Amino acid sequence: MQQTNVIVSKIIPAGGKWSAFIKRGKAITFTVSEEQANVSLLLYNAHDLAERYNMPDSLKAQHTAYFTKNNVLMSDQGRVLASITEDSVGWHDTIGGYSTKAQIEAQFGATTYQESRNERYRNGVDNLLIELFRNGLSRQDLGPVVNLFSKVYCDDEGNMNLAMDHVKGGDTVTLRTEMDVFIALSNTPHPLIEAAIYPQANVTVEVKDATPAHIGDPCVLHCDENKRAFENTWEYVQLTQGGVF
Repeated sequence: MQQTNVIVSKIIPAGGKWSAFIKRGKAITFTVSEEQANVSLLLYNAHDLAERYNMPDSLKAQHTAYFTKNNVLMSDQGRVLASITEDSVGWHDTIGGYSTKAQIEAQFGATTYQESRNERYRNGVDNLLIELFRNGLSRQDLGPVVNLFSKVYCDDEGNMNLAMDHVKGGDTVTLRTEMDVFIALSNTPHPLIEAAIYPQANVTVEVKDATPAHIGDPCVLHCDENKRAFENTWEYVQLTQGGVF
């Protein structure tokens, strides 16, 4: 995947959030500063926000329970919103959900803006809702997330667990946008984290131009379902935006 110069570079501090409308053919690279990082990610079609990331279809079509390089994030219309083109981690959680205010306060203690300002302990639900509200969406639009940099596994008793040593400082993952998208993210603790201190990992987000997927791209060839989803995407872009492939 050919990339050019950085268009946008932002540092999302621990507890921070961000959202943006990003054009098709961009590479979004996330880099963590230290361990225990978790980025909860939502993804929507920028031109029709009713179309968004569909967790069940994405997992079923690719016969997986987690994401890594060459996996794609499919929408509820059978199209590819974004694909994973680079990944130093190897496992990104798709089933763990996001942290809540009640959970964060019970685990790390209650904080307020009046007392702690931007050092207060924030949670995934509130962060993501703020970004959705800012862009004309509502609580009903808060769906399943992808938790970048987190690994959730089940033990022999069927309990879900978070791998605490899964990432290290400098780890990265890159998403390539296959459609114009709206992205919302929250750099907040995974709901299954076992820690006494609120994680302090920063996440750097860099957006570059990237060559869109073609028929021989590894993400397209990953499985037959991916190929069909890309064909649906290419047709949609051609019909609605005059894209050329």
